[in-house]
Amino acid sequence: MASTSTYAPSREDFAALLDESYGQNEAFEGSVIKGKVVAIEKDVAVVDLGLKTEGRVSLKEFQGPGREGALKVGDEVEVYLERIENALGEAVISRDKARREESWVKLEKAFEKQEKVEGIIFNQVKGGFTVDLDGAVAFLPRSQVDIRPIRDVTPLMQVPQPFQILKMDRRRGNIVVSRRTVLEESRAEQRHEIVANLEEGQVIEGMVKNITDYGAFVDLGGIDGLLHVTDIAWRRVNHPTEVLTIGQTVRVKIIKINHETHRISLGVKQLLEDPWQGIEAKYPVDARFQGRVTNITDYGAFVELEPGIEGLIHVSEMSWTKKNVHPGKIVATSQEVDVQVLEVDPVKRRISLGLKQTLANPWEAFAEKFPIGSEVEGEVKNKTEFGLFIGLEGDVDGMVHLSDLDWSKPGEQVIEDYKKGDMVKAKVLDVDIEKERVSLGVKQLTSDPFAARPGEAAGAGAKPSEEGGSGELKKGSVVTCEVLEVKDGGLDVKIVGTEFTAFIKRNELARDRADQRPERFAVGEKVDARITLFDRRARKVSVSIKALEVAEEKEAIAQYGSADSGASLGDILGAALKAREDTPKGKKTSDE
Repeated sequence: MASTSTYAPSREDFAALLDESYGQNEAFEGSVIKGKVVAIEKDVAVVDLGLKTEGRVSLKEFQGPGREGALKVGDEVEVYLERIENALGEAVISRDKARREESWVKLEKAFEKQEKVEGIIFNQVKGGFTVDLDGAVAFLPRSQVDIRPIRDVTPLMQVPQPFQILKMDRRRGNIVVSRRTVLEESRAEQRHEIVANLEEGQVIEGMVKNITDYGAFVDLGGIDGLLHVTDIAWRRVNHPTEVLTIGQTVRVKIIKINHETHRISLGVKQLLEDPWQGIEAKYPVDARFQGRVTNITDYGAFVELEPGIEGLIHVSEMSWTKKNVHPGKIVATSQEVDVQVLEVDPVKRRISLGLKQTLANPWEAFAEKFPIGSEVEGEVKNKTEFGLFIGLEGDVDGMVHLSDLDWSKPGEQVIEDYKKGDMVKAKVLDVDIEKERVSLGVKQLTSDPFAARPGEAAGAGAKPSEEGGSGELKKGSVVTCEVLEVKDGGLDVKIVGTEFTAFIKRNELARDRADQRPERFAVGEKVDARITLFDRRARKVSVSIKALEVAEEKEAIAQYGSADSGASLGDILGAALKAREDTPKGKKTSDE
């Protein structure tokens, strides 16, 4: 009988087989494996891993945002195996970690391909929100929630929606996502499609979505168009809220479409009749109308003649006399005013208006009341380097040029005698209505002393009267002078009865050198002298006492004899003096 032998493994063989079995199982640690739910005990699911061991997972890990349906026995699930056996002899497994690992693999692929991923906003944290990307938790910055800042994010939470991954770092476990990027992309596609179906000139309806100072944004069904404030109405609209309200439905015309930027310009007034058609016939030049002041600027005021038609009153056309005044001090907003049409430009859509033209022209009234040669009186309003400005009747200003202040003295010298506020009399020299100028003269109130007089050529030796009459002034005439000022070099004098002044030099004060002393004379004293120079062109007159004495001496010698006839010079002069004293007309007024 043959013997059979059986193999009995030794202790060492068993240990080797056991190590091999555990080694294979240990290879699954740290990975996701499949298992079957074999039992559900209270809040725990028992999962058979097929490795001669079982593990327990909390039922909460199978629940969460966007995951519905109850777990039941027999369901096959994927779990993350952390360790083969714990102190209780069970495997340590996790459904959350399995889902996270699985999600990271999918998310990395989506990130590489720039694909959108679905997630759920489930919590709010500092600076933003947390998003569940099917197990992986991502951060959603507040700035990436929407295209425009939104106050309440509650309606967006716990709702599955697409996101774009902006950044991933698996080592740190960081994921940053954006909802805004998805919206912008979707909006761009939508805008492109809508814009493609719109045409310039098309008339459509829209809803006023937002109002700003410069216009209103109108929703055209997925895309906004701008209705600028100047295209709301033909008349002036200071602010869109005067005409529009948010939520209002408006009928608009597409004025312009920019297919690159998707910007659409809209207009409402383009749907209405243009009031500028035939404007020249409606508002002819020189015609007068009534309007309402709508706007005031530094350069003038705008007046509405009818809805959609405005004209400008330039500041220069607002007042006849107020030249440097702000328009706001002449008219007020909403004031009704009478205006005159000055110019119409239908191409530039401009109407120039005048306010002063509807009022009486003060220059015409002045010229009618005060013709050239009239005497007027007014207050010195201003002194300038070229003359005086005098305030006259009717708010009209007249100017006295330096050359019209005095006949004999320089204007630069005479103007210093005037000050602002002085009342001055003057004569009207000229009125230029078009240039709005009145020329005045002060010296013209008196006659020009250098003007030629009738019969002046006759009578070479006229004598001065007691009252100081000037007689016929010319070279050789004898005149009476009043001493105005005594100086070391001579006397300032005025010819009595005239406006002439002259300076008698020291050596012209007497024939005898011993008597050529200015201190012999006093201010106010009157002396006789002879005119030695009378030049009308140069407007200059010179007088001399010495010349008069020499002339009288010659005349006396000729009349009463000479020294050769036996009479002394003293006798001759004495006789001449006695003869002069006996004649009132030739009486000297000096004390000598």
